[in-house]
Amino acid sequence: MAKSSLANIPLEQLPTHIGIIMDGNGRWAKKRGLPRNVGHRQGAQTFEKIAKYCREIGIRYLTAYAFSTENWKRPQDEVDTITDMMRRYLKEAFQHPDENIRLCFLGDLRRMPQDIQEMMSEIAEKSADRTGITVNIAVNYGGRDEIVHAARKLAQSCLDGKLSPEQIDEGCFANQLYTAGQPDPDLIIRPSGELRLSNFLLWQAAYAEFVFLNVLWPDFSPADLDEAILQYLHRSRRFGGI
Repeated sequence: MAKSSLANIPLEQLPTHIGIIMDGNGRWAKKRGLPRNVGHRQGAQTFEKIAKYCREIGIRYLTAYAFSTENWKRPQDEVDTITDMMRRYLKEAFQHPDENIRLCFLGDLRRMPQDIQEMMSEIAEKSADRTGITVNIAVNYGGRDEIVHAARKLAQSCLDGKLSPEQIDEGCFANQLYTAGQPDPDLIIRPSGELRLSNFLLWQAAYAEFVFLNVLWPDFSPADLDEAILQYLHRSRRFGGI
């Protein structure tokens, strides 16, 4: 792997948490006259490469948008390809504990096939103590759905007498999100040339920096990640102050 252009950047200046909207798999395949499924397979390989690269350069958290609550509307063969790739990735993850990657899964996992649910639960438990990097994979995830899910949990706590409405603040609400206990993303990257969040980390992205790159996800490289981080490093983050 070529030397990172971030080699001389102090670790504490790098974003702690990066979110990536993995977009453009279908268009990548179409440009090459290939089935969309081929683009998804290539995109899965890119994800594995970028996750390992993030660990190598010192990123502590990576959240990748793999499958949204809206993606069920896609053709069934495409949905099946994505779930099959998830199944393969999880099986391989069991075989590489030396990579020191903690895996977490964000979203309403109940709609996923039962064997995938079981593998997700097992790998999340077995990798919980790994310290190299936390990789969140957003599966059947939607930002609005996550907020509604959190609101329902808080409402039930109020009905049960465990909480009063006056006790609910931002911290209390954040603790009910799928990312509870993790820092909000500092940087969100969307490749493919699209300029929208697509229902990704809506609560957590309140003060994230956004970088949009005109490269399709299967072609996304460590150099592209470096470029996005360098853009981030040139931003002035004031969080509402002066």
